[in-house]
Amino acid sequence: MSTGGIPILMYHSVARLPNEATHELSVSPEAFAEQMEVVRALGCTPLTTAQLAWHWRHPGRPLPTRPVLITFDDGYEGVHRHALPSLAKHGFASTLFVATGWLTGKYDTGGGLDTMLGWNQVRELAASGTEIGGHSHTHPQLDQLTDDALWFELVRCKEILADELGTAPVSFAYPYGYSSRRVRCAVRTAGFAQSLAVGNSLAQRRQGPYALRRVTVRRCTGLGEFERLLLGRSIGRSYARDRVLSKGYAIVRRARQARRKAARARV
Repeated sequence: MSTGGIPILMYHSVARLPNEATHELSVSPEAFAEQMEVVRALGCTPLTTAQLAWHWRHPGRPLPTRPVLITFDDGYEGVHRHALPSLAKHGFASTLFVATGWLTGKYDTGGGLDTMLGWNQVRELAASGTEIGGHSHTHPQLDQLTDDALWFELVRCKEILADELGTAPVSFAYPYGYSSRRVRCAVRTAGFAQSLAVGNSLAQRRQGPYALRRVTVRRCTGLGEFERLLLGRSIGRSYARDRVLSKGYAIVRRARQARRKAARARV
């Protein structure tokens, strides 16, 4: 594995027949099971997000052999139905970042893109060793929100998770992977100890605890490419187009935000 960083795998839906909205960012149950076999065969040690952060905050406590993080965003039902058996088979740790207003139940805002987890399933995942982290309440583009709306998304998500699970979440993942200095500061102030972006590159300690990068696992990710992701090889080539698009869109987003600020100042 590359010594330059740690692969944090970002999954979304695990489903045989995902809908159009989640298809590209889904993997089949069979593909996920095969990928976990590769993790095992390479001798990787899956950690939760909180565990990785702890090791990096305590340099005297060395990381285990070939660390890797297995993370899921949003809260799709297939994480419990299909991913959990494979994780449990190997005793792998993982982190699930849930948008609390997307899950089935009393907080449901109707925004979920496919069949979502229920709270009993989230509790079963937590009991199995999956870290449950925050992913906002309604999954908005956080850097486009007003300060009050941003604070609501963070605090409401944290409060619901604390109420439902009995423990407040310590890790967060930005919806769509987008953040800004203001958003990162708000996440920290809300009490989250670390947060994940996307970036499609290896995570490194120098990125800081609130901007750790992940690599996206898609339906089209073959086993050969998946193995290269775990080994930290060819990630630059695999995601070069993604990074160009992300940089271009970041410029557009900053321009939109500047226009909104100017408009509010005129009111």
